Amino acid sequence: MWIASPHSGIFQCTKKLFLSEQAGRAQAVEFLRKNAANSISMANLLMGLSSVLCSLNGQYHYAGWLVLTGFVLDLADGAVARQLNACSALGAKLDDFADFTSFGLATGLLLQAHGLLDGLLVIVYVLAVFTRLCFFSSGMPFMYRGLPCPYGASMVAATYFLTGGHLVAMRLMAMVMILFMVDQGFYPHDKVLESQAWKKAIFGGGILVLLFHTSFLASLYFLIWSISYIFFPNTLWSYKV
Repeated sequence: MWIASPHSGIFQCTKKLFLSEQAGRAQAVEFLRKNAANSISMANLLMGLSSVLCSLNGQYHYAGWLVLTGFVLDLADGAVARQLNACSALGAKLDDFADFTSFGLATGLLLQAHGLLDGLLVIVYVLAVFTRLCFFSSGMPFMYRGLPCPYGASMVAATYFLTGGHLVAMRLMAMVMILFMVDQGFYPHDKVLESQAWKKAIFGGGILVLLFHTSFLASLYFLIWSISYIFFPNTLWSYKV
């Protein structure tokens, strides 16, 4: 009659425990891989919602700062999703919702509607962002239709800081950005983190000026960045360049 050794039982239990821990780690890594980009989109959404709350409380300086932070996060989420092979329909919807919140609602509130015409401009701006997101797919590889709304929001927020919150200047800038967003012109897919080293350096510079420099320098940096994309899209920012 064969009697199992107690050491054999301990070995089997240890083996099962090791395999279960290994499987658990693999599942955790896979979960992180699938949701890394979604986490960045959620952070962008959080920036947008926080900006909305700041504007409602009259803290427009912080509201504009959060919009610019959302701009940087929006450029990162798609790159992370593609690098980790974690693109999904859920991620695309989450990204659109975050963009609408940060670059539509939050940016619209920066315009500070105090009357009927001001309120109408805010509504039109938000609708322009909504329209832009609906026309996201152009049917052409590496191309957008209409100016991507993060660049419009960056221009408005930068104008706020550079002019000291001058409402007329901000509203004029918003009107111009509305025209760029709804004209359905073609703009290249700005894969900043998946392209040349100088584009990655510009992205890194954007993070640095947000963290360590004054609002004037940061807003000037983002203004020049956005203008270069708006007026020299294919010359400078095409993915194929």
